[in-house]
Amino acid sequence: MKTKLPAVAAFLVATFVAGAALAVKPSEMLADPALEARARLLSEELRCMVCQNQSIDESDAELAADLRVLLRERLLTGDSDEQVMDYIVSRYGEFVLLKPRFNLRNALLWGAPVLILLGGAAFVFTSARSRRRQETAALTKEERDALDAILRKDS
Repeated sequence: MKTKLPAVAAFLVATFVAGAALAVKPSEMLADPALEARARLLSEELRCMVCQNQSIDESDAELAADLRVLLRERLLTGDSDEQVMDYIVSRYGEFVLLKPRFNLRNALLWGAPVLILLGGAAFVFTSARSRRRQETAALTKEERDALDAILRKDS
């Protein structure tokens, strides 16, 4: 009895590869392969506003389909990739981008982890330095005698 491992492996690979392709319907695809390739690359960078953790290329939601059609319409009018992305961001906000752009509005968000690490390192450094400075003063002769008397009383 021969094993059908290669056939099973091929089926699994085809299933996983086809899963993402099922979201884009044939009616949405452009006739020009170069434009369709650009559209697919751009749609992988846009977030489905319904699913939120999927690109519009992978999502079956109606809004994702509308965004895919809009993106392809903009490409057909001759817009560059940057113009298409700017147009969609202007309509839906920067949240639609899976990889947000770096700008002044979100600079704190991008820089917060670095600032927190630097602040923590500064805190550790200053607290370690202040501990070293706080040496315990030696007991005077009177304090030592009083301590010895207390210890003799307890024993």
